[in-house]
Amino acid sequence: MVFDFLKGEFIDVISWLDDSRDTMVWRFERRGQAIKYGAKLTVREGQAAVFVHEGQLADVFGPGLYMLETNNMPIMTTLQHWDHGFDSPFKSEVYFVNTTRFNDLKWGTKNPIMCRDPEFGPVRLRAFGTYSMRVSDPGKFLQEVVGTDGEFTADEISFQIRNVIVQEMSRVLAGSGIPVLDMAANTADLGKLIATAIAPKIADYGLTLPEFYIENISLPEEVEKVLDKRTSIGIAGDLNKYMQFNAAEAMNAPGGAMGGAIGAGMGAAMGLGMAQQMQPGPWGAAPAAPAAAAPPPPPPPPAGARQWHVAENGATKGPFSEADLQAMVASGALSRSSHVWSAGQDGWRTAAETELARLFSMVPPPPPGA
Repeated sequence: MVFDFLKGEFIDVISWLDDSRDTMVWRFERRGQAIKYGAKLTVREGQAAVFVHEGQLADVFGPGLYMLETNNMPIMTTLQHWDHGFDSPFKSEVYFVNTTRFNDLKWGTKNPIMCRDPEFGPVRLRAFGTYSMRVSDPGKFLQEVVGTDGEFTADEISFQIRNVIVQEMSRVLAGSGIPVLDMAANTADLGKLIATAIAPKIADYGLTLPEFYIENISLPEEVEKVLDKRTSIGIAGDLNKYMQFNAAEAMNAPGGAMGGAIGAGMGAAMGLGMAQQMQPGPWGAAPAAPAAAAPPPPPPPPAGARQWHVAENGATKGPFSEADLQAMVASGALSRSSHVWSAGQDGWRTAAETELARLFSMVPPPPPGA
């Protein structure tokens, strides 16, 4: 009876049922009891069992049902030095490791990454995405990360994984040479580069990242606003039209300089005029800008504006207006035989040979008896 009681004090079934979905490692609770030699160990799919004896890694068991005996515990047998027969108990810690994928884990850049863009020059980038994680080497993971923690969750290692991701993300983005405007089309390739760069460091923890995704790479908000303005101008196609459009929008806005019905009417009229200007021509091509109107011809000079010069005694006098010459005709200072010249005239001519001849017909003849 005493032997049966003592035999019952030893654990003979070791297993773990996990329903937490975030536990990576769980230590089997012994409650001070020893493990019986020959006990049954149940390791389910997606699990691994790690035996630690006196602080030293002993055995790692994959999925299956095991009888803890000498023939399937070679390392444990060497460490334990069995000398008490097949019923001798042993005291060891058993850790169950979850080897399934932990999905939809988040990562993101806490601070912007400085990069040199070939078009915009130095820019600051932010990025975020998701990844999945899995334990690939349970023994190494227990030694390097878990230690003696009785229950280890994914949150406890995810922060360190994010640090590794961000470090490699900064290096890959800075050295990729991909323009900012083309990064959205290359996120898959960038993700592969980063996952490859991360793999050796993650492997040191006994982990692997089966999936890694970049969901978004963005510029600072103020830079995005400038790009939006630039895009708007490109859509408008013409800076003047863009300014007209902004003016129309401002008039239509509540509280604008010409709000209410008047502002709405003027805004609609301007919008309609702008739409007509921006309408594509035949075959979908935008019409050419209208040619500037030719300036009107200068008005003809007023009557009497022509200037005349008079030759007298080998000297030139003037210039005189036609009104001046008429006064000279009336006073006798200018006769039909007087030589005159005006711009555009071929050489000197007598006044009677030019258009000034009419001035002499306007002078009354000498009075009778003169």
